[in-house]
Amino acid sequence: MQSNTEMPARKRTHNLAYDLVEKLSQSIVLGQLKPGDKLPSEGAIVQAHGVSRTVVREAISKLQASGLVETRHGIGTFVLAQTGEPGLRLNVDTAAGVRAIVELRLGLETQAVALAAQRRSEHQLQQMRQALDDYQRLSSNNDSCVEADRHFHLLIAEATDNACFVEIMQHLGSAMIPRTRVNVAERGQADLGKLAQLANLEHEAIFNAIKRQDPDAARAAMWLHLSNSRDRFGAGS
Repeated sequence: MQSNTEMPARKRTHNLAYDLVEKLSQSIVLGQLKPGDKLPSEGAIVQAHGVSRTVVREAISKLQASGLVETRHGIGTFVLAQTGEPGLRLNVDTAAGVRAIVELRLGLETQAVALAAQRRSEHQLQQMRQALDDYQRLSSNNDSCVEADRHFHLLIAEATDNACFVEIMQHLGSAMIPRTRVNVAERGQADLGKLAQLANLEHEAIFNAIKRQDPDAARAAMWLHLSNSRDRFGAGS
């Protein structure tokens, strides 16, 4: 049984890690860290951001899962190029652009989640549970839950045991969960906390279907989740 002092410490570590992920991700998106650049050393990040080595390691792990960086053992961690086929442009600066991404995900992730339900391992299921626990905790504290959301969907792709799904989802990168880049005014001053709660319920339905290894239910739950996401943006939410 965990002590009452252990849980707050773990919670702070997770929150600090997500904050650090956001800062490093922003540096990559803004071009301050370019493809091929080596990230500062663990010690340098600790000193620059005033966090522990545990926080830094967790943040780097999440950046790896998002496809933003890769770690070459014995050398360091490097920024990956976020490039696509010529002519492919992912516009997530408007609600219309976000809806287009969601429509793409509808076709991709409904099939991915059905395969994940059939092929997932117990370890992958545990990782999904942790991602949803992180999402719920962060959203209840009004903290950014974007990375936890993205991680959950990436874990589903990994559970398909099909590298193509993983590569496509990693290519989508920050466009996969792009709501932080949509102007709040354009979205009609939506109650973001309420939307996070609704999304959390939908995530739980997806998780439970995967846990039961029911591909049809998983496909239906994912379709409902992404359809609702599309409609929420369509309604200015």
